Amino acid sequence: MRTIHKSTKLEGVCYDIRGPVLEHAYRLEEEGQRILKLNIGNPAPFGFAAPDEIIQDVIYNLPNAEGYTTSRGLFAARKAIMQESQRLRVPGVDIDDIFLGNGVSELIVMAMQALLNNGDEILVPSPDYPLWTAAVNLAGGKAVHYRCDEQSDWFPDMEDIASKVTDRTRGIVVINPNNPTGAVYSQDLLEQVIQLAREKNLILFADEIYSKILYDDAEFVPMARLAQDILCVSFNGLSKCYRLAGFRSGWMTISGAKHKAKGYVEGLEMLASMRLCANVPAMYAVQTALGGYQSINELIIPGGRLRDQRDAAMAAINDIPGMSCVQPKGAIYLFPKLDLSRYKIKDDQQLVLDFLIQEKVLLVQGTAFNWPEKDHLRIVFLPREDELTKAIQRLGNFLEHYSQ
Repeated sequence: MRTIHKSTKLEGVCYDIRGPVLEHAYRLEEEGQRILKLNIGNPAPFGFAAPDEIIQDVIYNLPNAEGYTTSRGLFAARKAIMQESQRLRVPGVDIDDIFLGNGVSELIVMAMQALLNNGDEILVPSPDYPLWTAAVNLAGGKAVHYRCDEQSDWFPDMEDIASKVTDRTRGIVVINPNNPTGAVYSQDLLEQVIQLAREKNLILFADEIYSKILYDDAEFVPMARLAQDILCVSFNGLSKCYRLAGFRSGWMTISGAKHKAKGYVEGLEMLASMRLCANVPAMYAVQTALGGYQSINELIIPGGRLRDQRDAAMAAINDIPGMSCVQPKGAIYLFPKLDLSRYKIKDDQQLVLDFLIQEKVLLVQGTAFNWPEKDHLRIVFLPREDELTKAIQRLGNFLEHYSQ
């Protein structure tokens, strides 16, 4: 029998957050071992429950969710998102400028499939959320990574971005608040990115899924508010701020120079129609979530779980010789740096695999986020303080084996 191979379209497509190290973790679990999973931003297993009113509204509306809805999504959900855009002072977003998806992940893939021809380029941050790179490559495009500067609170390096624009560049991806670094970008930085997009006639793709998870004095500024004369495609959803990752409920809004993008929007409509519609029961959560009490605010202030867990994780990291971390201003991740003059690390994936096997704690290596050096790890700070602190202390003890 002829060997069956995967499609060549998948060459260069990877998502190592759920890669071979996670597969090994599953095997350990099948053997009965408990694994602390600090590899993925999944709030529910760590006791972050969604607001009861959202769950109750979804249950109440289940009898109305048995059939398909329109391909763009439930009218009431899109209206709530339109009103959220107005609250954020993003002008000109109409009902038909909004697409509901099975999480932001599906919509990112759709946004790239509808736009890119073979060889087209999209500027993607390094480090990135790797789905962006995978989605660009899967669509036949080329992800060109621009560098974010750790010495400048992980802000994008504008000179590096500008140097990587070519005649094949179609757009710029901005992840704000950022995954994996926790950076929250200033209005000045966003305006610089927008000016470059304006000069080079590029589309802006604004991944803003962590927009309400902010610490200290950080302020979220929506890209679309500032980019009214160029096309901006913004992404958000319920997975993180409302602790509903399993509902797979995200949305995409089209704003700015929509008159220049009729063909692109037609492509999005075609792809949305091909999958018929997104998860209908989860759409009934959107209106209640956006219009109800914003319980996330209790978690991000001093004394709130997320804020205190961030601080505990930072303190534990700072106690490890040869490890440093820029304090995140948003999101739920730390992206600490290992001093390679102290730690002899040749393969960061092997490092996290060895740590998993020895300590039963699952992290993600920095190169999984298209960071070029083997000197970073991503740590999710969702566990409670004591468990999180102990896990990082175990990491410190483990790293001594790599000490030169």
